[in-house]
Amino acid sequence: MDTVIANEVNEQLESVKSRTDITQHEIEALKTEFNLADAHTHQSQSPTQRQIVADLPAIWYQSERQTQYQSEQAFIETFYTFHGQHTALKRKEDIYLVYAASVGMHITATYLMQKQMRVGLIEPCFDNLPDLMRHMQVPMSPLDESMFFDTSKIYENLMEKAIMLDAICLVDPNNPTGFSLFADGSEAFEEVVRFCNDYNKLLILDFSFSAFILASGKKRYDVYEILENAGATYISMEDTGKTWPIQDAKVSSILCSKDINDEVYPIVTSVLLNVSPFILNIVTRYIQDSAADNFNSVSSLLDKNRDYAREVLHCDKLTFVESMIESSVAWFEINDPALTADELHAHLLKYNVYVLSGKYFYWHNADKGQRFIRLALARDSEVLFRSVDAIKEALNDLDK
Repeated sequence: MDTVIANEVNEQLESVKSRTDITQHEIEALKTEFNLADAHTHQSQSPTQRQIVADLPAIWYQSERQTQYQSEQAFIETFYTFHGQHTALKRKEDIYLVYAASVGMHITATYLMQKQMRVGLIEPCFDNLPDLMRHMQVPMSPLDESMFFDTSKIYENLMEKAIMLDAICLVDPNNPTGFSLFADGSEAFEEVVRFCNDYNKLLILDFSFSAFILASGKKRYDVYEILENAGATYISMEDTGKTWPIQDAKVSSILCSKDINDEVYPIVTSVLLNVSPFILNIVTRYIQDSAADNFNSVSSLLDKNRDYAREVLHCDKLTFVESMIESSVAWFEINDPALTADELHAHLLKYNVYVLSGKYFYWHNADKGQRFIRLALARDSEVLFRSVDAIKEALNDLDK
């Protein structure tokens, strides 16, 4: 990196350092021409989705006519059926709906605080999970994602790293890496459940990116059948926020095992009464649309954008990290040991490109994250292609 670029990068780094978490960066990124920071859905509507938009007045009046309960049950039935989670539907009355996955994690963190539990949290993961737990003063220990790579060693690894903990919190598929315990069957997940049962651990599961298992053409196993049959103690969160382009209208849900449900429910009701029935009915329509087109409106765009990012940016500077489950983000490793993610992030800002430094995902060991950047893919392809081209230009200028 020459002196001029280095000085400019140092100036940008001062601005980068003033942002303390991913969401703060994502807010800043909204000001840039090429925003590849947040994983929210910014692509345009498909032809059938445009029909849903045209039907919004009818959906509004439908929401007025229905009871809140009818809107909730229609969403729950549609969502969990679409995801193949039929066992959860046997406990429909215990599925609680909230506005966002972060609300569900806030409720979970509150429960952990009340019980004074020590938590093992997967690393890397999206940083609002550890942030919420820190705000609730929940003690945390990192569980490196690599602990779960070899199914035959999962139980042994948990014995070593998690035996003194009270709860284990996993994200599946993981954001940003796309790792999943279900990539090659359900055996790896069953090993985690077996350990938790044997040693009386609470299992916390964030399934916010689970729609991408379906979008990848894979089967989503009925996780609630496994959990209920094992008699596991668990809190599970599902989400719709990263899947469909609906202007950040979204619904998330929480389902707990019966043994702790009565303790979690008052925390839920302390947070909110209900999710808007209008939003519930809109999201239900989008799920039905994806069920009808076999997720093509979602997966085809992401596949096209991912292929382009991989082709253009997989070079001497960056390596595209292949994932078990292809999602709406791309994870790149920085090849130059002298170049950090923060420095690359700052350099890209000069080209009006905003990506995320990997350090925020490595919530316990930020230095590991300095070897990675994350790019969001849920953009119109024209926008994504121009963004990637700008990144390529910026990388080439590092050699000048």
